[in-house]
Formats: sequence, structure tokens, C-alpha cells
Amino acid sequence: MKFKTKSTLLPAWIAIAAVALLLGIIITLAIKDLQRGREVEIQTLREKSSVLMSSFESGARTGMGMRWRHDQRQTLLEEMAYQPNVLYIAITDRSGRILAHSDRQRVGQQLYSPQQMAELKVSSDEQWHMTTFDEPQNGRQNAFETYRWFKPLKRGSGHSGHMMNRSHMQEAAEPQDDEQAVIFAAFDTVALDAAQAKDMRNTSILLSILLLLALASLLALFWGRRYQRSSQQLQDSKAFSSEIISNLPMGLITTNEQHQIRVVNHAAEVMLGCDVAELFGQPSHQVLPAEWQQLAQKSSHGQPIIEQDIDHRLAGGQSLPLSISVANIVNHGGHFLGNVFIFRDMREIRQLQEEIRRKEKLAAIGDLAAGVAHEIRNPLSSIKGFAKYFADRSPLGSEQHELAKVMAKEVDRLNRVITELLALVRPADLRLQRVAINEVIEHSLHLIRQDAESNNIVLRSRCDEALPLVEIDPDRLTQVLLNLYLNAIQAIGSDGVLEVEVEATKDGAMRITVSDSGAGISPDDLGKIFNPYFTTKATGTGLGLTMVQKVIEEHQGTITVTSGQPTGIRFAMVIPLSHQTPQGEAHADA
Repeated sequence: MKFKTKSTLLPAWIAIAAVALLLGIIITLAIKDLQRGREVEIQTLREKSSVLMSSFESGARTGMGMRWRHDQRQTLLEEMAYQPNVLYIAITDRSGRILAHSDRQRVGQQLYSPQQMAELKVSSDEQWHMTTFDEPQNGRQNAFETYRWFKPLKRGSGHSGHMMNRSHMQEAAEPQDDEQAVIFAAFDTVALDAAQAKDMRNTSILLSILLLLALASLLALFWGRRYQRSSQQLQDSKAFSSEIISNLPMGLITTNEQHQIRVVNHAAEVMLGCDVAELFGQPSHQVLPAEWQQLAQKSSHGQPIIEQDIDHRLAGGQSLPLSISVANIVNHGGHFLGNVFIFRDMREIRQLQEEIRRKEKLAAIGDLAAGVAHEIRNPLSSIKGFAKYFADRSPLGSEQHELAKVMAKEVDRLNRVITELLALVRPADLRLQRVAINEVIEHSLHLIRQDAESNNIVLRSRCDEALPLVEIDPDRLTQVLLNLYLNAIQAIGSDGVLEVEVEATKDGAMRITVSDSGAGISPDDLGKIFNPYFTTKATGTGLGLTMVQKVIEEHQGTITVTSGQPTGIRFAMVIPLSHQTPQGEAHADA
């Protein structure tokens, strides 16, 4: 079948190639004919200008022999310029200043600037170029101008006996050096332009006739292949749209006019946790949620459904936040062809929104802390001073002495809360260094080893010796690890295990994992532990883990927490091996 199609198309392509070749040959011949006609007209003008220049030079030689005055040669120049199609005749020096002109009013003016004269490259051979000429009656018009050195003293080979000797001619010459003069003769291009326009018109008519014949032939071939081409384009469009739908990052489901599901792309399968075979051909009201059907009905009544947030209940009972758009599919006649459901997973966006809200909350806390920290610390200093005063003046062991100690202790706790709050909202000031992360881990474990041993807690560390140097602030990261260690020790109480693991990831980062065998955290509290002032401890401030998250984010990393309730909790921190400077900061530093 493919062979027959190719043999059917072969004569069509031969005909198209033949028509194109014929047009190319005719156009080439027409262009050459136009060029030939132009060359003939230009040659005629060159011959005419050569005769005109030679005649004037002969007249100038005669005038030198008869001792003509300058005005007599000017008259000769003007008389010769009266010939048909002659625009002007001029004599200039090497700098372009007019020595003689058929229009005597222009004598002494510049015909060309010295730079233009240099570009003309005047020689003894006659040269020509196309230029423009300002005529008082007709305005600016095109001109054909020829030029060469003006040599009125040059002797002809057959007339040496009839000319004056050189001394007499020089006496009759003008003060300027004729050997340095240039003669110009300009002709109008009316005849040249008219001939060229006529040739162009005839060629255009011929080409138009041939083009019409070629178009008629191509039109016949076009209608013969239209159906085949349309069929091929339809197949290509189907393949193209199918590929787009399959690779669309959003879920897409379409139904036909009988509300049966016809298209389910891969993203929809993944999000809904179903197989296309389970949905294809099924009535939409049986396999799609009732809320989707309500949205489709609203869309059919002219109410556009665009990016509406819904919570879709999956088969496992989990809730999936979706943003769904529903539209009717109608043809150009307005006939209903089905519905299209486009939806996307909003979990990541929800997380980003939550992150924005958290940072806005921290910003608000920062504004509050900056405003009241100073005002709170001053009274606290006074209260602590009074408490110490009363403690010193109360008997040891008395109620007054103990109350004063409690007051001082509470003042210290409030001052610590303010210090942590200011550290939490203070802008990042990392002192980045390239260090060995394993040494940082060992140093941090050494700092809590005594507390762990006193509570019979086993410390374990697993480090990747192949890890390269990492770019971090070792002091701030040590602060993060100590916060996590102390929380783990408090959660374990006694007789447990605290483990730290460091490993490289595939995307150029490292993962630090801190896990313990403590009591764990309930699922309801797990999503709140990084919130400011959230704590499950009676004496905690609720800022420790918030500070941990802030330091990790300052290192352009992320921290996640999982709980193995009823026992154990695991913090995983992923930090890039090198700190990437933001574009804006790079410009600012520069």
C-alpha cells in the first residue's frame, strides 16, 4: 500500500519540479535581458559623455591657441551643456572646488568634498557612477555622471604640427594647474529609467502569465492531495495531543456526551490511586465523586469552575487536597460533546502556604521582641536586684530567703526566654567554614557524654569517612545538635539509646539523623513541634526546635521529624555540602 502511494505521488513531484525549473530559467533569462538592456543604455551614455568631454578639451586647446579669455571658455562650456539630456558639465580641482561650470553661478563652490573626491579615485580613464542632481525646476533627480582627469594640453598623435608650443599654451592657460583638474559630465536618466521600466513591465507580464499557469497546475495537485494530507494531519494531531495529555503534570479526565469516561492520563492515575482500565468507559457518576458531578452540572449551567479547592478522599481513607477546574466541551455549533476535569495535587502548595504563615508569624514575633525586649529586661534587672537584696537580708532557710531565691530564678528564666526569642528572630549571621562534619559530630557528642552516662544512656554515632569537607557554621550546627541531644535525653529519661548518623545523599548534600528510644510524640503534636512556644514539657520555653529549624534553613537545608510511637523519635536534617549564595546577595556583595 505504501509503494502505490509513492508511485502515485511521483508524477506530481515531477510536475512541480518541472514548473519550478521552468520558472527559474525564465526568471534568469528575464533578469539577464534586463541587465543587457541596462548595459546598452549605460554604454550609450558613456560614449556620449566621452565625445562631449573630448570636444570640450579640443575647444579648450583651440582657445588656448587663440588666447581666449576665461568668459569665452565659459561660454563654450555653457553652449555644450545645452545638448539634449545633458544636466551639467563641470571642471574642478583635486579638492572638488568648481573651476568652471555650465551654471556659472556655481563657480567657486564645492561639487564634492575632498573626502568624496578621494573616494571617486579619479584617473586618466573615464569612470562613471549614479548620483543625484538638484535642478531648480524639477527638484532632485537621478543623474548618470562620468569623470576623469581634465587634460586640455595633451597633444594628439596626429596634430603635433598644428599646436602651439608648450610655453605659449601655458601662458594662455588659467592660473590653476590643469594637470590637477577633473572634468565631470552629468546626464539625466530619463531614457535609461524609461527603458528599464518598459523591460520590467514586459517581464512582469510574462512572469505573471507563467505564474498563473503554474498556480493552476499546483492547485490541481493540491486538491488531489488535500484529503490525504488532512487525514495525515488528523493522525498527527491525535498522536500529538495524546502525548501531551500523557505527560501533563496535572490530572486530566474527559467524558463523552453520554457522560462515559474516555480519557484518563497518567497523572490522574497516580493522584487518584486507580488504573485507567477501571475507569475507561464507565459512567462518570459511578466512578467519580459526587462533588465532581455537582461541579460538572454547575459548569453546564454557565458557571465556570476554575481552580476550586476540594478534599478528595482516597481509597485508603487519606484526604488529598486538590484544585479542580471543570469545563464543557462543545463543537463550533454549540453541541455538547462532554466534560473535561483538570486537577492538581495541592499538598506541596499547602506546605508552602504553611511555611509562609510560619515565617509571617516569626516576623510578627520579631517585631514584638524588638519592641519590648529592652523594656522588659530593664525591670527584670531591677527585680533581680531587689530579690538579691532581700535574700541577703533574710535568714538562711527562712521563707523570705526562699521566696527571694525563687524570684531571682524566675527572673533568670524570663531573661533566658527573651534571649532565645531575640536569637530566633535575629537575621542570619552565619560564619561559614569548610570543616569535617565527623569532627563536629564527635565534638557535640563529647559535650553531652557526661549527662548521658549519668542517665545510663548509650551514645552511638555512624559517620561516613568518605564525606568531603562541608561548608557550614560549626558553632550554629553544634547548637542545633545540642538542642536535639538534650531533648532526646529528657525524652529517654534513663536506660536508652541516642544515635547519630551522617551520610551523603545523591544530590550533593549530607543527611544528619538524630534518633532516640524515648517516649515519642503523638501524631496530633508531631506537626506542631516546630511552632514557637509549643512544648510538651512543664519547664520548656517552646523555642528550642523553632531555633533548630531556623538554623537548618539558614544553611539552605531542610529538617523532618518522624515518630515511632509509642517509642522513639527521629530527626533528619539534609544540608548542602556547599552554601549557594543567592543572586541578589551576590550582586549586593559585588
